[in-house]
Amino acid sequence: MDCKNPLENLETNLEMFIENVRQIRIIVSDFQAQGQNVLNQKIQGLVTGLQEIDKLKGQVQNVHVPFEVFDYIDQGKNPQLYTKDCIDKARSKNEEVKGKIDAYRKFKANMLVELTKTFPNEMNKYRAIRGDE
Repeated sequence: MDCKNPLENLETNLEMFIENVRQIRIIVSDFQAQGQNVLNQKIQGLVTGLQEIDKLKGQVQNVHVPFEVFDYIDQGKNPQLYTKDCIDKARSKNEEVKGKIDAYRKFKANMLVELTKTFPNEMNKYRAIRGDE
C-alpha cells in the first residue's frame, strides 16, 4: 500500500476493480474457447480486487456520506453536484438571512428615532446606560 490517503487508496482500488469488470465484460461478450485462461485470470483478479477493497474498509469507516448523495447517484446525477447544490442553498439562505438582519437594523434605527422624538428624556437615559452617547 502506498502513502496515499485512505480515500485515494479506495478510489484507486475501485477504479482498478471497475476496469477489470469492464475487461471481463468484453471477454464474455465475444467469448472464444482460447480466451478461457485470460477470463479465469480476470475473474481471479476480480476476487483479489474485492479482497483489497475489503481490507480498506477499516480505514474509511469514519467517513460519513450524506444519504442525499446516494439519491443523486440513484438518479444518475454526478454526486459532486450535491456539494454544489448545498453551497447554492447555503448562499441563498445567507442572502435571505442578511436581508432580514438589514431589515431589523433599519427597524431598530427608525424605532430609536421615533422613540427619541416621543420620549427624549427616557431615551437619553437609555443611551447613557448603554454607553451610546
